[in-house]
Amino acid sequence: MGLPMAQHLLAMQPAAELRVFDLDESRRFEASSAGLNVIDSVLELNKALALAECVCSSLPHDGALLSVGEWVAEHAKAGALFLDTSTVSMQASAQVAELMSKRGVDYLRVTVSGNNHMAQEAKLTIMCSGPRTRFESAKPIFDRWGSKHFYLGEGEQSRLMKLVVNLLIVQTSAMLAEGLTLGQKGGLDWAQMWQVISESAVGSPIIKAKSQQLGKPLDERDFTPTFTVPQMLKDLSLMLDAGRALHVPLMQTAMTEQWMHAAIAHGDAQEDYATVIKVIERMSQ
Repeated sequence: MGLPMAQHLLAMQPAAELRVFDLDESRRFEASSAGLNVIDSVLELNKALALAECVCSSLPHDGALLSVGEWVAEHAKAGALFLDTSTVSMQASAQVAELMSKRGVDYLRVTVSGNNHMAQEAKLTIMCSGPRTRFESAKPIFDRWGSKHFYLGEGEQSRLMKLVVNLLIVQTSAMLAEGLTLGQKGGLDWAQMWQVISESAVGSPIIKAKSQQLGKPLDERDFTPTFTVPQMLKDLSLMLDAGRALHVPLMQTAMTEQWMHAAIAHGDAQEDYATVIKVIERMSQ
């Protein structure tokens, strides 16, 4: 989601001061094609970091955040702001916080809720923790990504809140998998079930969004990914690690993780995580 989020920042003035970088050359080309001012070399990146008032990152996992955190701590100037939007563990984020503190760089953990389509439409929900004054000063950035902003505390609260939200999202698909398969086996019409569920007491925004893809006749349902199975497995691992660290039994979540592995075993890795529905259907044949 980093590309559409960066594109939204182009509307801020002066836009020429927004510069972006990715280690992947194809991603740099994509960013350049989208009208962004791309940094082409590590040397140029280091110079840009030394001058930047605000450094934003969107990264895939703990290792990437730790690596980028060390990079920023080495090259950013004291008094700069490091604003990271990744879904990562509280432990890795805390390590980065320590690096930033030693360098005199302020650190905002800015997790977002939403998919790539919501990022493109600037409808993300922003969950932030870190220095309160920096949260307030960064609101013009958040406004470009979505209208709902939540300040959660000085430390790693936003990292945990993101895992809580994603736990509920993935468990919604697991719940749908069981309920829809039960109805289908009993002779209920697939598309009509989605209509009833969407308008019932459990018709949440995520269910209504999934209904647009999956609430069609069985031979037309669409598992094009908004978030792939491996991506969700990464988040499930973070959830379960957090549960162990905080001594919270997440038994339903652990079962859902196994269903996601079953989806991969059946060749559905690059489908939407809602393909867990097909896992339960196969088990019910």
